[in-house]
Amino acid sequence: MRLPQSSPQSFSTRVFLIITAAMLSLCAQAGAQQLTCSPMTLTFGQVPIGQMERLLVVLSNSSQTSVTVSASKSTGTEFSVSGLSLPLILSPGESAVVGVTFSPTTSGWTAGKVLFNSNASNPTLQLRLQGTGTTSDALTAVPSTASFGNIALGTSSTLPIVLTNNHRSSVKVFALQETGSEFSVNGPSLPTNLQAGQSITVKVTFTPQTAGTSGGSVFVTGPALVIPLTGTGTVTTLGQLGITPSPINFGNVPVGTTQTQTLTMSATGASVTVSSDASSNSQFSLEGASLPFTIPAGQNISFNVAFAPKASGTISGSLAFTSNASNSQVLESLTGAGTVTPHSVDLSWNAAPNVAGYNIYRSITASGTYTRINSTLDPNTAYSDSTVVSGQTYYYEATSVNSAGQESTRSEPPVAASIP
Repeated sequence: MRLPQSSPQSFSTRVFLIITAAMLSLCAQAGAQQLTCSPMTLTFGQVPIGQMERLLVVLSNSSQTSVTVSASKSTGTEFSVSGLSLPLILSPGESAVVGVTFSPTTSGWTAGKVLFNSNASNPTLQLRLQGTGTTSDALTAVPSTASFGNIALGTSSTLPIVLTNNHRSSVKVFALQETGSEFSVNGPSLPTNLQAGQSITVKVTFTPQTAGTSGGSVFVTGPALVIPLTGTGTVTTLGQLGITPSPINFGNVPVGTTQTQTLTMSATGASVTVSSDASSNSQFSLEGASLPFTIPAGQNISFNVAFAPKASGTISGSLAFTSNASNSQVLESLTGAGTVTPHSVDLSWNAAPNVAGYNIYRSITASGTYTRINSTLDPNTAYSDSTVVSGQTYYYEATSVNSAGQESTRSEPPVAASIP
């Protein structure tokens, strides 16, 4: 079923009220249930056709006896359940994490549900689902899913998420709404209009209260974008990954050359295993690292970070490291400036009698077509050509012009100049 057309603001308000009504209705029933799910409604927002989005739901046994989940059934062909091995036996107070995936095949809003059958006092537990298929994202998130990995209880980890408008028209972001009590989100003042190509950064924090995997999401009202969140609380002692210096600034580096700086990674509290690294810009790279590698507690390891600018101007990027540390994803900011060394060719010749001035001609081959490069008649016997580029060879010839405007033949042979 497709929702009626409306302005972005009224659409966001309507969706919020529907979700709230569903939550209140289902929560009113939860008090008498032995088997519960949290959240009770999964909202996927807008997902491009042909892509998928996965959110987590927690099944919990709130009774004093064991509960056996014997079957599950999803309605709506675009929704599917994963991570549920049946029969599932939940001891009193025990929980299990189940994934639900939305894979739209057509445009428009759609709804579905998952029915969990068990021997609990509520033999059929209903999880409501809704999402919207779209032909393209109004807004993109990097990363599209925030995975915090293992985070020790009593600590927290924060990840930045960059929201970018890749459309030609502006996109209005009204608010950010998180689900999952262990997640919180902070960002710029809203509402705001993102112009074409403009970005904002929001920060999501995971603070686990109990051991085990938790799921949640950030709902961006306006473009109806959902960012799935996952994290695992652990009682084990996790190491902390440190990186120095941070950030790294390479300063000015000539285009076509490579400059390196040393990056040092350290582990505190416990050993840390770094499993992957990713560069956001191909002009920055990590050298000498063989992944995965482990840093023992209290020690450090150093690598070179290389900057090879391909064009002039300021260039920014980052290296993202994923590890089993409490701060499982660490970003190292990188900046540098590509520079181009200016070149020129200085020409001089002997003066000729009875001339008003000279013309200078240039070609890229000795026997090719020569083009005059001085805009007006040059009365001097020297000329500097500053329009040359690196790696090219140029050939020059000159002529003299008398007061009557008569021009001599070009000088022979041509003078060659190779630009390094």
